[in-house]
Amino acid sequence: MEDKPITPHAGPTLDAEGQLTYIGDDGRRYVVGLPSEIDEASVDRVMTTLRSGNDLFQQIEELCHRWIAEVSGRELDARAAFVLMLTTLETALEENYPEPEGGDP
Repeated sequence: MEDKPITPHAGPTLDAEGQLTYIGDDGRRYVVGLPSEIDEASVDRVMTTLRSGNDLFQQIEELCHRWIAEVSGRELDARAAFVLMLTTLETALEENYPEPEGGDP
């Protein structure tokens, strides 16, 4: 069975154990796997970088909601529009951001 992507409900945070986590819109907590060789200073730099993009991410999310509302209706329900949007974005962007050799990013 293929795993479906989970949309983050909020930006990532560091939990009490120092793990990068986020809450999905399904209400579950997800731990982001970081390379084992990453140190605390690297995690802090990643968190700072992610936080700096928070406002832009919120704008993207709002635009996505607007697009779904505009294209969904009787012929295309909101869930189908959502899936179409994600699939189209992945197709449009994946050429610029290919998976690293050997599998998962």
